[in-house]
Amino acid sequence: MRIITILLLSSVALYVAPVRAQDAAPAADESGESGEIVVIGRGETRQVQELNAQDLAVLTPGTSPLKAIEKLPSVNFQSADPFGNYEWSTRVTIRGFNQNQLGFNLDGIPLGDMTYGNNNGLHISRAIAPENIGITRVAQGSGSLGTQSTNNLGGTLEFFSLDPKDGLGADASLTYGSENTMRAFGRVQFGEAGQARGFVSGMWQTADKWKGDGKQGGWMVNAKAIIPLGGAELDAYFSRSDRAEQDYQDLSLGMIQRLGYNWDNFGPKNYALAVQVADIATNRGETGATVLNPAAGTTYPAPIATADDAYYDASGLRKDTIAAVGLKAPLGDALTFRIKGYYHENDGQGTWGTPYVASPTGVPMAVRTTEYDLKRTGVFTSLNADLGANAVTVGGWYESNDFNQARRFYAYASRTAPGLSHRNFMTNPFFTQWDIDFTTKTLQYYVQDKISLGDTTINIGWKGFQVKNEATANVAGGRPVGKIRSKDWFQPHVGVAHKFNGNLEAFAGFTQATRAFTSSVTSGPYSTTQAGFDAITGTLKPEESDTFELGARYNTAKFNGTIGVYHVNFRNRLLGITTGAGIVGNPAVLQNVGSVRAIGFEAAGDFKLGGGLSVFASYSYNDTTYQDDVVNALGTVLAATKGKTVVDTPKHLLRGELAYDSDSLFGKIGVNYMSKRYFTYTNALLVASDGKGNVGSRALVDATLGYRFDLGLRSPVEIQLNATNLLDKKYVSTIGSNGFGNIGDNQTFLTGAPQQFFLTLKGGF
Repeated sequence: MRIITILLLSSVALYVAPVRAQDAAPAADESGESGEIVVIGRGETRQVQELNAQDLAVLTPGTSPLKAIEKLPSVNFQSADPFGNYEWSTRVTIRGFNQNQLGFNLDGIPLGDMTYGNNNGLHISRAIAPENIGITRVAQGSGSLGTQSTNNLGGTLEFFSLDPKDGLGADASLTYGSENTMRAFGRVQFGEAGQARGFVSGMWQTADKWKGDGKQGGWMVNAKAIIPLGGAELDAYFSRSDRAEQDYQDLSLGMIQRLGYNWDNFGPKNYALAVQVADIATNRGETGATVLNPAAGTTYPAPIATADDAYYDASGLRKDTIAAVGLKAPLGDALTFRIKGYYHENDGQGTWGTPYVASPTGVPMAVRTTEYDLKRTGVFTSLNADLGANAVTVGGWYESNDFNQARRFYAYASRTAPGLSHRNFMTNPFFTQWDIDFTTKTLQYYVQDKISLGDTTINIGWKGFQVKNEATANVAGGRPVGKIRSKDWFQPHVGVAHKFNGNLEAFAGFTQATRAFTSSVTSGPYSTTQAGFDAITGTLKPEESDTFELGARYNTAKFNGTIGVYHVNFRNRLLGITTGAGIVGNPAVLQNVGSVRAIGFEAAGDFKLGGGLSVFASYSYNDTTYQDDVVNALGTVLAATKGKTVVDTPKHLLRGELAYDSDSLFGKIGVNYMSKRYFTYTNALLVASDGKGNVGSRALVDATLGYRFDLGLRSPVEIQLNATNLLDKKYVSTIGSNGFGNIGDNQTFLTGAPQQFFLTLKGGF
């Protein structure tokens, strides 16, 4: 395949098209004035769609842009909260590729794979407030060559911050709603188009959990400046975020049936009950901890049946700082130079009140943390030569990532009072299980030529990278140390788009991508024992994918639509085979377990009905199956997965929206359907052929209704009512929160938020 691709690239690259002016593909209108619900990627040689700021504005304030894109073809998004921000539950998959196999950027700044473990980036909800996002671009394939990412086997999500250019002004909003949700946002902006301009914003939000005891929320400050320097332009971005989320309890199917959708952790209000259950579990010998209170007996209070039915409390705590400075400068008439440097620092803790370890204070449980200390420094640059019909770009990216990850335990104060809060960072541990320093050096480059031949556009190019990972221990034993490297200096891309008339165009493309190894104790090659790591360092292969796409777009003043088909070959799939309950954190055994094949169909379109009415619909069919059984080194079958559907990959996704927008009244109602999802690799629950290892289909309805009052201000005053899960559907939102097993039930589900309402007042001054 690679030899054929090289020959193809070489033969096309030898042709230098005659020099002539060509109109660039129209840019997305971030203000939403174009009226398109979804901007279809005109002129692109791959499947691409964009959402603008207006599409986010009609959702509940504070909603993640990830939830906004769930209506696009092949995008499977899940979250247990109504905003899509609760990170432990948030999952996005595209064409069967999970979140760790997708690429994410903000203004080009790499966000890593947005994993909960936070080893190479951060979640978009902590990088920028939704109100400050101008464009969200989704490429369902592996994305553009210039994406700063070494894990985009599947799709790429690019977020672009607003470019303020309409003078001095201020925007503000206040939201109140279900579960005592309160949110405030304010932004001051300055400057005109073509002049120095920017904004400073602040956001604060808090909400009670929709079940159980606890809160979720935080605050964020964003700032952006753009300063013209003659013919050049300087841009700068800064963000500071502090987020604290008390967790919902992971459930199994059996627990949902026995305890209900609303079952949750005990929480601070039930500390005494949590201590009692931990005592009983210890007395029964279920936790391995020292027996501290035989008088508690061995019978659980109803309806509790095991120590894992409910824990005292748990949380995710994250503090992030981002700073970036970029320069765009013309070098003569044909050359444009871009460069941007960035810095990202994260301090984080994931906490859990575990009954498997006792506190030295005599409490039969302790706080277990996974702690994160991340410092990333990087730079990416490109040089573009506009040679008329040829637009040649050469670019590169370098990042140095120093990451510390540790597992520590902290004591509760007494059997009657915890003496600490899971909403605050823990201090003074009584035990450190492991403490590892990781250093990751990433070097990536790309070459691309965009050739315009009248109605035909050809994209050819390739990218390559090398990632070096090294781990050293600060506490002896517990987890592996050493070096591992992944590299692929040639990952080709070929694409073509042809316009048949002013409305219809077809596109086709091929992309090859490789995913680098990650540096983390909780995932990747370092999530095993030292012996396991030593065994795989010379043989472990990075995951790779080949993506073939073919499709068409049709655009008129009334209708914009796209259809496409794809075929993906995914090979060298890595699987961490865990032992014991996922939350206990036992070492995994990582190995290559074969390949995956995905074929699918995608369609999306919006139609303007007139009078302010519009309709949007999308449908995608995905058939993604394992091509091999999982076997050990001796060839013994560990899991009969060949021909089985990939976990968390629904075959059918159907979305529809009806929207209305006049000068004053506006509204939208949307339906989101997802077919069943498997949560075991064998697609089985009890026996290897029962086919019941799945979560059933579900359809959710969200709605918005609002009114604008023209009071002669810079923008109208708006009152907006949002409803999420309007029909109050009970459903499983997230699957795989604690990973997936070969067969059987597992505490790896989170249930979705019930019907909720939010009222917002907005104004621009």
